[in-house]
Amino acid sequence: MTTLAERLPLDEITAQARQVRFWRSVLTLILALLFGAGWLVAKAFGVTWLAGCWCFVAARQGWRAGRGASVPSGPSTPPR
Repeated sequence: MTTLAERLPLDEITAQARQVRFWRSVLTLILALLFGAGWLVAKAFGVTWLAGCWCFVAARQGWRAGRGASVPSGPSTPPR
């Protein structure tokens, strides 16, 4: 029966571990965090912009309906 240490390629793992560069790994981690934060902020602003536009248009439609003006149901066509 073999032990776990005999079945693992410890020399290959050690050789690969020695190739890892500390500062490059730290910079990669920092850049990944900054990229993720930027992506989240962009998504948040996109959702906020859409919600703001939707609220504006809903308020405008309510204003028009309250004043008795006709509320267009679709795209308007230019007068002829």
